[in-house]
Amino acid sequence: MDSDRRKDVDMLIEEFWKKGYLTLFRKFGTYLPEPTAIGGFEVDAIAKYKNTFAIGITLSDQDFNDPVIIKNKLAYLANRHLKGSNRKVQLFVGVSFINFKKAKTLLEELDADTKKNIKLFQISYRDDISGFKDKKSEKVLFS
Repeated sequence: MDSDRRKDVDMLIEEFWKKGYLTLFRKFGTYLPEPTAIGGFEVDAIAKYKNTFAIGITLSDQDFNDPVIIKNKLAYLANRHLKGSNRKVQLFVGVSFINFKKAKTLLEELDADTKKNIKLFQISYRDDISGFKDKKSEKVLFS
């Protein structure tokens, strides 16, 4: 289970990178510190892009057993803002392909301001590169 959570956090970090964010805190990281809980809710990563910050969480299959807790967690984390200003902090939520529709219906129940601040994305694992093994066994043209 721990390796699945680690892969989920890796995909979350990759999503941050696609959007141009620099990771400041992350769970299961080697060099970066782990993020502290925000309002009692566990956070997987915190990132920064210029002067904006983002919070990243991943939702597992077990999290969807109690949708009220997820709804409260999403609403609370999506309404966070920076201390010095009222600039809101973006919330990235990663869910599996199976739970994507459930997550979208939960987001529809939230108010418009909260929904606008949440970026929902699917966590999809890349297959191992098996073509490399095939190429290695082929006849070498140059030595």
